[in-house]
This record gives sequence, structure tokens and C-alpha cells, in this order.
Amino acid sequence: MSIEKAKNYLKQYNLDDRVMEFSISSATVKDAAIAVGCAEDEIAKSLTFLVNDEPIMILTSGNSKIDNAKYKSEFHTKAKMIPFEDVEKYIGYAVGGICPFGINDNVKVYLDVSLKKYDIVYPAAGTDKSAVKLTIAELENTSKYIKWIDVCKINSDK
Repeated sequence: MSIEKAKNYLKQYNLDDRVMEFSISSATVKDAAIAVGCAEDEIAKSLTFLVNDEPIMILTSGNSKIDNAKYKSEFHTKAKMIPFEDVEKYIGYAVGGICPFGINDNVKVYLDVSLKKYDIVYPAAGTDKSAVKLTIAELENTSKYIKWIDVCKINSDK
């Protein structure tokens, strides 16, 4: 069902044919990169938080992680991820398939500048065995993002 919701949403942009379905997991950045056949940092990772009890989504490059000081500077609060069991209720997709396509109406989407160094990125497409190939311009257009933000640091552990 979730992949159909993402496909139906992307259909209005004529991008539904870009959705890829896999026989293996794409739930983590590492798994998604293997399934897609790209570098981990080309995966557009969807992170979900509560800001004043309102859900937000930040798409970052796969090799990035939240920099708490930058996050607090941007949102004027400490980073508080949505609890695992509540993500689907707040966002409209379960963990592993979170994407900005056809999400709940009240979710604000932000794009982190860590994605700007890539021409093509691969966000999930609603399930833990899917992805969609998009240019940055297509991601901007389809995600209905609020703005570009800088809240990440490169994860040097990868």
C-alpha cells in the first residue's frame, strides 16, 4: 500500500516510473545503497523530528548526521526524533520507507544542504524495499520543501 501511495503521488509529476522495487531491504542507508547500486551518500535519508509537537522531515545525504548545535540554531529547540512507534502516525509512512511523497498534510519538509553536492539522489518510496531516482530539482519540486537548511555534519565513521 505505501509504495502505491508514493507512486500515485509521483504520478502527478510523471515520475512514478522512476520508482524502483527491490527483493532485498533498502531500510538503512547501507542497504539502500547496495540495492540501488550507488554510494551511501547519494541516498536521500529522511529524518523525522517533533518541533513544538509538530512533525518535520529533513532529507539529508546518507553520510550525514544531525549537528545538534546547527539544529538548535535553525529550529530554536533541541533535536527530538519522533519515536519509532509513532512515525507512521505522524508522517504517513513507517520507518524504512519514509519519503516526502504523499505524506500527512501537516508535515513540514526541509532539505539539508548536504544533498546539494549531488546531481541525482535516491530517497525511499514508501516501503523498506524501494527507492526513487530524482534530480535535485525534481526532489525540490516533489517534496514541497519549505527551504534548504544546514543542520548536518558529515559522518566520518563511514
